[in-house]
Amino acid sequence: MQKISLKDWVIILTIVPTTLIGFSLASYFSYSRSVELNDFLEQRAKSIIEPIAIASKDPLIHHNRDKLRQLINFTHRNQSNIVKSIAVFTKDNQIFVTSAYHGDIDLMQLKAGNIQPNYTTTENSDDYIIFRTPIIVEHYHAKQVTANDSSYLADTEHLQFDELINNEKPVTIGYIAMQVDKNQLSFKQQSQYLIAFAFALLGTLLSGIFALRLITKVTKPINSMVQAIERIREGKLESRVSGQLIGELNFLKNGINAMAQSLDGYQNEMNASIDQATIDLRESLEQFEIQNVELSLAKRKAQDANRVKSEFLANMSHELRTPLNGVIGFTRQVLKTPLTENQRDYLQTIDRSANNLLTIINDILDFSKLDAGKMVIENIPFSFRESIEETLKLLAPSAHKKNIELSINLPEEIPDSLIGDTMRIKQIITNLTSNAIKFTPQGSVSIDIASEEINQKSIKLKVTVEDTGIGMTVEQQKSIFDAFTQADQSITRLYGGTGLGLVICQRLAQEMRGDIGFSSEKNQGSSFWFTFQCDVNATPLIWEFSNKHLANKTVLYYEENAHAREAIKNIFNHWQMQVTSVINKHQLSQVLTQSKQNQQAFDYVLIGDNQTVTALSELKRTIAQLKPLSNNIHIALNSNSPCLQDALIASGANSCLSKPLTSNSLNRIFQSSIIDEPQKLTLRSPIGNRLPIKVLAVDDNEANLKLINALLLEQVEEVITVDNGMAAVERCKSETFALIFMDIQMPILDGISALKEIKQIPLNMNTPIIAVTAHALSGEKEKMQQQGFNAYMTKPIDETMLRHIIYEYCDFNHLNNSTTEIIVNNDKADVEANHSSMVFNWALALKRSANKEDLAKEMFLGLVESLPETEQGIHDAIKTHDIALIKRLIHKLNGACCYTGTPNLAKITNQLETQLKVGLSLDELEPEFFEFFEHIEQVLLAAPAALKEINDNIK
Repeated sequence: MQKISLKDWVIILTIVPTTLIGFSLASYFSYSRSVELNDFLEQRAKSIIEPIAIASKDPLIHHNRDKLRQLINFTHRNQSNIVKSIAVFTKDNQIFVTSAYHGDIDLMQLKAGNIQPNYTTTENSDDYIIFRTPIIVEHYHAKQVTANDSSYLADTEHLQFDELINNEKPVTIGYIAMQVDKNQLSFKQQSQYLIAFAFALLGTLLSGIFALRLITKVTKPINSMVQAIERIREGKLESRVSGQLIGELNFLKNGINAMAQSLDGYQNEMNASIDQATIDLRESLEQFEIQNVELSLAKRKAQDANRVKSEFLANMSHELRTPLNGVIGFTRQVLKTPLTENQRDYLQTIDRSANNLLTIINDILDFSKLDAGKMVIENIPFSFRESIEETLKLLAPSAHKKNIELSINLPEEIPDSLIGDTMRIKQIITNLTSNAIKFTPQGSVSIDIASEEINQKSIKLKVTVEDTGIGMTVEQQKSIFDAFTQADQSITRLYGGTGLGLVICQRLAQEMRGDIGFSSEKNQGSSFWFTFQCDVNATPLIWEFSNKHLANKTVLYYEENAHAREAIKNIFNHWQMQVTSVINKHQLSQVLTQSKQNQQAFDYVLIGDNQTVTALSELKRTIAQLKPLSNNIHIALNSNSPCLQDALIASGANSCLSKPLTSNSLNRIFQSSIIDEPQKLTLRSPIGNRLPIKVLAVDDNEANLKLINALLLEQVEEVITVDNGMAAVERCKSETFALIFMDIQMPILDGISALKEIKQIPLNMNTPIIAVTAHALSGEKEKMQQQGFNAYMTKPIDETMLRHIIYEYCDFNHLNNSTTEIIVNNDKADVEANHSSMVFNWALALKRSANKEDLAKEMFLGLVESLPETEQGIHDAIKTHDIALIKRLIHKLNGACCYTGTPNLAKITNQLETQLKVGLSLDELEPEFFEFFEHIEQVLLAAPAALKEINDNIK
């Protein structure tokens, strides 16, 4: 880039500003003068045309052309220097008289369709301006008309006079147009421009003369100094600036000469220093070489240690998960057998504790993944309320032990069926809540859940955990999210902990597209919150009971803790129950007295007691007092002791719950109070309708092999088990399997080697092989898929995932009759077979919609509305032999028929889908299609009567 010289700067700072200012002022004043001339011309023209319009009123009314011509000719001659032509037009836009018959009448005349002006208007062009002003008559009365005028105006040619007689409003009877020449104005404007810019140019020339003078006096001495400095820069330190200069230039010359002399002395000193530094540098380089060798060896050792750590984590994960798989799996198997309530509670506690231990193992792996940046967040369907309830059940005993009130507020409006990583969500809630309980000697711990953003596909939730514990100082808050640290060292000694929990929570929240934060005050408690995003699952995982029977039911609710009280009240209000809330013993006594006086009873009574176990006698007395007012008394305690619960039930309570209360727990006890035996929501697979397939299970661990055999036998008819890869290969040479579940680490022949050999055997070349391993490190799933496995399962085996894999990799037609459905178990026999011959069955529709009447009606209406379109689509597809479209339409209709109470249509649709899957042609299925279309017609004909039956049942 070229540098700007001093000479250039002088020109830039003198001539350029002067030129810009001069020409700017010339432009401004020229423009202002031009505007003034235009305004003057316009005002002058208006002062000419408007008086003519006033004077032309009477001649135009009387059609006196001569008088009007004299008037405008006289005006034209007097103003001929600017006026080119004047013309008068009548009301109907016809020329009446003009001062120049050879003028541009067409330009002055208004175009057809234009409205005559009500005021003076202008029309500009390059060479002229046309002014038009109306001729207006105001208050022209008949008495002002002379006899001669009357006789003159009686002629039909002057009919406009009739419009003027006795008209109170102003009337426009024509207009005057005047053409004004702009040539003289343009000449004056151009002259003004020339004069202004001439002065600006003169100013620029004078500024240039002064600038050149300044350059001559300053530039030459400065150039000599620049040359001297350049020589000094090249190393010629003996160079000096000579000559006699004046003023500041002389001071500058002396300074340069002194600088050159000083540099000469400094150079000699620097040369000596460089020689010494060179010697020191050689010694330092030798030391650096030694250190680099040591660092290289240390790096290699660190890499080896990191590899050993990764192998250790992988092996420990496998070794710990393998026995846990047996504990969790067989616990769940025992839970499926008949048990007492205590036995079931103990086994559920074992199951939760084993899962908690599994979570601890996962935490160890999590920190390793976080440290390596390989954390993977899963997206699987889960029940949000069930996950929260499971988490609180594990945390409640530690809160009960310290007599801390643990409560949760989970609004009913928040969707329950979500898609996300439930384990990570539970992990964060567990960590924050356990910390709150740990650091709260007395008081309460409250959990609030709210939705920040929600739409049809996704939701952003915020979970806040607030306690009344020891809190933190400002200094302690600064390091709260640092790894391996706590608020201070005394915290570790007093409460224990590694200091990793919040670090993991922070990273997990960020991985789930959220954040984490807190607020705290010393000795006042802390409030931790985190946000996360999940997708909304359109398919509910758990069918809830209908709570319509609770609407308008009365409930007496006693709870001293404000947060728990408001949370439960919101649930009752959502169920449309009438709540009588009591906050202390005194109010409870008043309500009891008033209810006895008014002979008022309550449908339900819920007592939330936050006292210790020693207050048992007082609680029994309260139950006895409430017994006359209600037959449904339920107790909520800060305890999970079975003995205490049995004692309170023996005293008259219907049930005894452990806090914190949730909508699910309340729903269960309220449902159990209206039927003889408590209804339970369970998953059932029809007995004797297992998949007619053969499955091979391979695992070297006896317990795991026994467990997977038991789980598979619930789904399929035949399971073959072997304990190593070589035995599996031998089996595959002689038998064909629908599925193979393969462990990875096995003696004799590992799972990957066995996979490669099985893929070469013709009998099982296309058999899906599922990897079953206890490894849970990041990248394990991708590694297994690269090796050739069709799917990947981690231990402990999840039954839902197992069922999903069987569904995905087995022939679909085997599953049509064995799909697991959600039902309500009771003592009544299944009525579905009794209604199989009916076109529509309301009881079946209600049962399939979890006893939700509005949902059953909505689904039946949706089916009826879609049937004509579906029928026409299948007709068209049959004509074009579009098998793919027929399968898709039949499959969609089959799914809709399952939940709408149309057994005949559902049966034939299911049969058609199965036969199409098998590969039967349309010709072979012609009778079935005739029957299929007949059942559609029957449903459409029966729809009005069915809707009437539905409305009657809902009423």
